[in-house]
Amino acid sequence: MEDKCILLDTSFFIRLLNDQDPLHTNTLGYYRHFLEKENRLKCSTISVAEYCVRGKIEELPLKNLEILPFNLRHAVTAGEFANAVFTQRNTLTLSNRAVIPNDSKLFAQANVETEIDYFATSDTECIKVFNLLNEKFSLKFKIINIREPFSSVLGILPFQS
Repeated sequence: MEDKCILLDTSFFIRLLNDQDPLHTNTLGYYRHFLEKENRLKCSTISVAEYCVRGKIEELPLKNLEILPFNLRHAVTAGEFANAVFTQRNTLTLSNRAVIPNDSKLFAQANVETEIDYFATSDTECIKVFNLLNEKFSLKFKIINIREPFSSVLGILPFQS
C-alpha cells in the first residue's frame, strides 16, 4: 500500500501509544509500514479531542500527521450520516454508542475529503456503523481493521522487534 492517504481513528492512537495494549505490536506494524511507504497520515481534530479525554496532545506523533479540521462540508455530511445511523440503529447490534455522532463525523470527513483512501481503526462498533453507511451511501473510502494482522492485510512478512 503506497502513496495512499489514511485517516487514523482515535483507537489507532490508543493502541499505538500504549505498549501494554494487546494490539500495540500490530498497530505499530501498520504505522511503520504506512511511514515506510510514504503514505499520508491524517488525524482529525475530532480524534484529537477524543484522545485528549485521557491522554495529552504531546503524546500524539504530530510530526508524522496532517491535522484535518472539522469544517462546514463535513458537518452537513455528518448530519446526514448520523440521521441514517440513528434511523437504523435498531437493526444494528451495537453496544450503547453515545459516540455514534463522532463516528459519523469522522466518516463524513473521510468521505468528503477526496484524497482519503482508508480509515484505520480497531473499533468493531465503528466498523458496524461504517458497514451500515456504506450500504446506504456507497462510501468512497475503505476500512483498515487493525485487529487483523498487518502482515496478512498488507501482504508483508512481520517485522522482528
